[in-house]
Amino acid sequence: MNQRTPRRGEHRRRPARRRATGVLIAAAVTGATVATGAVSTSSAGAATAWPDPKESRPVSSTIEVSGSYDGGMKRFHGSGELGGDGQDEGQDPIFKLKDGAVLKNVVLGSPAADGVHCAGSCTLQNVWWEDVGEDAASFKGTSSSAKYTVIGGGAREADDKVFQFNGAGTLRISDFRVSDFGKLVRSCGNCRKQYTRHVVLDGVTVTAPGTSLVGINSNYGDTATLRNVTIVGDPKKKIKPCERYEGNSSGREPSRIGSGPDGEHCRYSASDITYE
Repeated sequence: MNQRTPRRGEHRRRPARRRATGVLIAAAVTGATVATGAVSTSSAGAATAWPDPKESRPVSSTIEVSGSYDGGMKRFHGSGELGGDGQDEGQDPIFKLKDGAVLKNVVLGSPAADGVHCAGSCTLQNVWWEDVGEDAASFKGTSSSAKYTVIGGGAREADDKVFQFNGAGTLRISDFRVSDFGKLVRSCGNCRKQYTRHVVLDGVTVTAPGTSLVGINSNYGDTATLRNVTIVGDPKKKIKPCERYEGNSSGREPSRIGSGPDGEHCRYSASDITYE
């Protein structure tokens, strides 16, 4: 339930809708629960280029995952009740991961609804978002020991946030690429229940336009550690690597109180960011 900051140029998202087409299978995927180890096909790891799946699967009801789910690099996109393309809060996700689940080798097409929800610790491995819906993924675990891991993959065309960090714990993102976005990661600024959250970026490639990489709530003890970040096409350095806010639990718009490295909450130095 974090705030949304509209950006100029939102209309650019519409041309990407052509990716929602492709070769559709006849039957829609329903809300089946995938048991541990149910699917295991292609190898994991970050791809070297944006994938272009030859097969697409419409999803009309959230797919619940426990254990490991390997999408075989198919495109999954919303249909029916998941077929909207708006930015309204509270939408259902395409995938809902139970505590400890792994989702890998998946391409989320358009419309993508609210992407992926992690109810606890989770791993997203080689997952790609062609046109981010409300958010690409939301992390909602309540334990301070929860670990959310994003390895490889990428996201583009995000009007606002890519990753929404509502829960507690640590989010680590590595070997990931993002382009044309608002915020890469936002620690919820006005959730009813607030936590201390930690974000680690290592080996992330960012292509402008964009607003910020990480937004954290310093009053709740949040931290953001940035390493090996490459920002492309931003000669005036408009993209903020780390922004600090004063969060609240009342639903009010949080106040931005600073940006840049401070050695405590925003943990990085100039050498950790490369501009190309």
